[in-house]
Amino acid sequence: MTTRTDPQAPAPGPRTTKTPRRPVDLLVGTAGLVAVAAILLAVRVVTDGDQMLGPALLSALLPTGLLLLVAVAANLLLLVLASYTVLRTLIDGDLRGLARAMTGAVAAYALASLINAALSSLVGRDPSPVPDVPGDALNGVPAEVFTNATLGYVAAAIAFGLTMPTGMPRVRSLLWYGTAASALCALLAGVSSAPALLLTVLVGIVCAALARYAVGAQPLEPVDARMHAELHRFGLTTTAITGAGADEEGNPRYLADLRDGTRAELSLLSSENTAGFWRRLRDLLLLRGPVAPRMLYGVRRRAEHAALMSFSAREAGITVPRVLAIGEVGPGTVIVARELPDTRTLDALDDDEVTDDLIDLVWRDLGALHRRRLAHGNLTGATVGVLRDDPHHVVLTGVDRGAVAAPALKASLDNAALVTLLAMRVGAERAVDSAVRALGVAATAAILPFLQPAGLPSRTRRGLRRDRRLLSEVGDRIARIAPEAPASPARLERMRPRTVVSVIAATVVGLILAYQLAGVDLTTIGEADPVWAAAALIMATMCMVGAAMILIGFVPVPLPWWRTVALQYAASFVRIAAPAGLGAIAINARFAIKAGAPTSLALSAVGLSQLVGFMVHVPLLLVCAYLTGTSYWTGFTPSPTVVVISIVGTAAVAVVFLVPRLRRAFAERLRPYLRGVLPRLMDTLQRPTGLALGLGGTLLLTVAFILCLHFSVLAFTDPGTQVSLVAVAVVFLAGNAIGSAAPTPGGLGAVEAALIGGLTAVAGVSAAVALPAVLLFRLLTFWFPVLPGWGSFVYLQRREAI
Repeated sequence: MTTRTDPQAPAPGPRTTKTPRRPVDLLVGTAGLVAVAAILLAVRVVTDGDQMLGPALLSALLPTGLLLLVAVAANLLLLVLASYTVLRTLIDGDLRGLARAMTGAVAAYALASLINAALSSLVGRDPSPVPDVPGDALNGVPAEVFTNATLGYVAAAIAFGLTMPTGMPRVRSLLWYGTAASALCALLAGVSSAPALLLTVLVGIVCAALARYAVGAQPLEPVDARMHAELHRFGLTTTAITGAGADEEGNPRYLADLRDGTRAELSLLSSENTAGFWRRLRDLLLLRGPVAPRMLYGVRRRAEHAALMSFSAREAGITVPRVLAIGEVGPGTVIVARELPDTRTLDALDDDEVTDDLIDLVWRDLGALHRRRLAHGNLTGATVGVLRDDPHHVVLTGVDRGAVAAPALKASLDNAALVTLLAMRVGAERAVDSAVRALGVAATAAILPFLQPAGLPSRTRRGLRRDRRLLSEVGDRIARIAPEAPASPARLERMRPRTVVSVIAATVVGLILAYQLAGVDLTTIGEADPVWAAAALIMATMCMVGAAMILIGFVPVPLPWWRTVALQYAASFVRIAAPAGLGAIAINARFAIKAGAPTSLALSAVGLSQLVGFMVHVPLLLVCAYLTGTSYWTGFTPSPTVVVISIVGTAAVAVVFLVPRLRRAFAERLRPYLRGVLPRLMDTLQRPTGLALGLGGTLLLTVAFILCLHFSVLAFTDPGTQVSLVAVAVVFLAGNAIGSAAPTPGGLGAVEAALIGGLTAVAGVSAAVALPAVLLFRLLTFWFPVLPGWGSFVYLQRREAI
């Protein structure tokens, strides 16, 4: 925790109580829903629509009458306990707690019922869960007593018990006993199975977690009086406590005026504080062990660690704020009181005050920590400072993130953080020279592999965004002083963010592929004529060549041919998880930028390629339509979905252009893409080779797509049947326009519907031929490039070409 050094506290303003929500609940709930979906999918795959036998083998262990008696008693007990809890909560006035419990119970029952319905449709199970028992009866037992695969009332009871307000331990215990008895009766009666009960428990836990996150906990009341009383227990009599914002971890911070005239800093550590949780979770997943932050430990352990680090650092001779008291001001809320020395941080010092002598003192104190196997872990401009009345006395704060018995890796990270911090203040040369004076040449050379953003404190990483070459300058200075310094960076990351993006994209692609092909009979494609199918495959490959020609022609910097072709396959992989056109535009622009083109020039070149494609597409569509006598697309009626999308899109465009504020925002978004299109067009006209490549690639891309669709149709028609190429061109050009307007990845759904409808209405192809032909066409142009596209995407990423 960073100690603020300004002795003047900000004026206290109106306090707003924020509803506490734990991100852990959201993670548990989301993971549980994914697990439930995976279970349902596994049931669908394993059973494949076959009926599953009910678990009736246990039903003979105990008499049915006894099971009925126990089940009815347990259910009545659950109802009585739930009613008592509701009334007790209403009397206490905890409406949020009541809403949380009721939301969890209702959601659990609804989700359990939904799962039962889904299982019935997936496996075709008979409504009666027990063989030889008709209807909804179990040897006379009403259906309300026992339910199907997942037990809705059991899941509701579990969710209710996990979310009910605190303070009723006996009621909670009886609730768990009743829930267990109901579940056991269902298992022994053969109504449910052990896996189904586990699924029921999972449903209850998931809905409880989501209810806790959605409704939240009751906001804590102001704790000023409790803080006064708790500090008095430690002999710290306070005259005033004022709010002072929050520290870097988001913990509320207060300044306390003590009776002896001194001031203390108070930090409230609460289990409900979620500030920075997602950042710490990201670092925990992406960074390796010694570099990753601590996660998910209790507030008492955090307070104990703060006291331990303060004591250990002071024992090492370092000036750090002393912990005066650690107390409790509420359930899950711990107060930590520290000294508040009158200091000036390194960020607050003027440039002429950051002398070499002061820098050497900072290195001396850091070395003293490292000799005691202590690591600071958070060296920033706000945690390194000097006493206001003694500018040669160094004070280190924020040691709470440090470590005792620290390995050498953490010490190296501290050294790298300090040399980077000093370079941000005094320059790379003075910073490295100070490290050589304090550590020696060999130890300074050992810092080089750790000079990377992943190993630096988050505050320092944010500061480096203003000067992205600073780390390179520090590394170059170290390499000049110690040529033998290791050049390869240390592996501080488990995985890079780009790897995470690749995994997410691959997962999305797989889910979309499975969903799209789930109900499609792919055996019809096997009936295609192999010659025409091979010709269609060649045309699909030529589409990639044409797209590469477009990019090479319009981008003014040299682009390697084979990498540009591989880029088009990578674009095919990306576009499957992005709305039509956006993925290809983004990856092409990124490739051009990485190849050396300025950002504005790359964006304008990609925008120019889109403009030229539009200028070729529309006239070609009108000419082909005229030649086929379908200038107005008579009979080519798009699907209702396309009509709705078109109406909504038109209304959205009208709103954007009619509302000045939206029009300005849209123009600001669009300006970077179109700002340089006209100058880029003028430059391209002066480069005949580039113009020829760009226009030729545009024509080749369109013609290759048309021929691929035409050959796909011929692959399923009888020999000698004539299919008009011009009519197929009209169908493709119109269908491609509809796909570009669709918000789905690659125009999924809209393109298929438009092509099938167009082939039957415009080209006169029967539906029996149009369906497999469109499937083959989309397989070759949309799905087939996905696998090589993923390989190209990974390859280009490793080569840092995108």
